[in-house]
Amino acid sequence: MRKLNMDELGRKTIDEFKQAAKNPVVVVLDNIRSMHNVGSVFRTADAFLMEGIALCGYTPQPPHRDIHKTALGATETVNWLYVPTTMEAVQQLKTAGYKVYGIEQTVGSISLENFAPPAGEKIAVVFGNEVEGVNQEVLALCDGCIEIPQQGMKHSLNISVAAGIVLWHLAYGNGTAHNSTI
Repeated sequence: MRKLNMDELGRKTIDEFKQAAKNPVVVVLDNIRSMHNVGSVFRTADAFLMEGIALCGYTPQPPHRDIHKTALGATETVNWLYVPTTMEAVQQLKTAGYKVYGIEQTVGSISLENFAPPAGEKIAVVFGNEVEGVNQEVLALCDGCIEIPQQGMKHSLNISVAAGIVLWHLAYGNGTAHNSTI
């Protein structure tokens, strides 16, 4: 085996990334405390061509050295906006025609391997605070909840790990990425 070099990886330039068709998914970060987690979510959103990120509440915002440390430039490619509260972000997304799903363990949640949004449906996924998860008031506004199945003693994942799992599934989990021109 030989490791691929940068030319063989087919990396997009910033302009190519901005013009590329995106997966119709907006990531909503609900009061995330860690700048490293925020940077990691930016990097994952870039990797899977997500439409954008909504940073809510006290979630740190670029530019910041600690976000850039893990984002590795993804704050320059992924569209993002700040919304004062997650409730406002969810309401705005719903008004814009998005189905909103909390990534949380709830009564009636859908196990991730069983979740497949209809083709062409715009969705938003809400990831919660590192300690409290997704706020209950926010969950009440969601169209549903998606749960990552877990079998060990701990039934929680770091938000950056959860984002990686969920965003990969939304891009490729059913065998095909569903890019839009949004």
